[in-house]
Amino acid sequence: MQIHRKFNYQPLKRIDTENGRRYIVGEGRPLPSVTTVLSKTKDLTAIKQWQARIGIDEANKIKTEASSLGNSMHKNLEKHILGESMDGSFMAQTLAKVIIKNGLSKVDEIWGTEVAVYSKDLYAGTTDLVGVHQGIPSIMDFKNSLKDKKKEWIEDYFMQLAAYSLAHNEMYGTDIRRGVVMIATRDGKYQEFIIENDEYTHYEVLWANKLCSYYDRFGYD
Repeated sequence: MQIHRKFNYQPLKRIDTENGRRYIVGEGRPLPSVTTVLSKTKDLTAIKQWQARIGIDEANKIKTEASSLGNSMHKNLEKHILGESMDGSFMAQTLAKVIIKNGLSKVDEIWGTEVAVYSKDLYAGTTDLVGVHQGIPSIMDFKNSLKDKKKEWIEDYFMQLAAYSLAHNEMYGTDIRRGVVMIATRDGKYQEFIIENDEYTHYEVLWANKLCSYYDRFGYD
C-alpha cells in the first residue's frame, strides 16, 4: 500500500536514561515517552508476584526475548509498509504476516509509519501507524503476545493510543478520536481492539490522570 504523505512528519531524537526514554524536542528539556509515563505510574504488584513465582533471572529472560521479538516484528511491518523485504527470525516474520493479513488489510490509507508526536512540554512518543482504518482516521499500534488478551488487561495500550492521538491532533490540527490495537499471538491468532466515541474519551481522561501522577511524583526533571 502506498503511503499518502498528508503531513510532513519529522523524526525525533530518542535517548534512553536511567529514568526511562526521553525525546529531544527543539531546545526544551527532554520529554518523557508515553511508555515511560505509563511504566512509571503502573501498579507493579502483579508483575512482582510473577517475578517471585518464576524467579528474577527467568522473568528477565522472558522479558528480553519478548522485547527482541516485538522489535523485530515491528521492523518487518515497517519494511512491508515501505515496500521492502522482511528479514529476521521466522517467528518475527510470521507475526508480522498475521497483522498484514488481518489488520493492515482493513487500512484504507496510510499517512505515516513510525510517526513521532509530542505534546508541548509534556510528553512524546512514536506510534506505529497513522491513517484511515475502515473509513475512519485512526491511530494504530501493533502488538505481539504469547496468548490471547482480554480487553480489561490492556488498558495501557488504549491510554497509549489516546496519548498519541492527542499529540497528533495538537501538532497537525487533526481530530483523530479513534485508536486500533492489532495483536498477533505466537500461535498464529489475530486480535483487534478499537476504542472510539465515549470509550475513547474515557481513555483520554485516564491518560491525563496518569500524566498528572507522573509529574506529581517525578516533577519536571
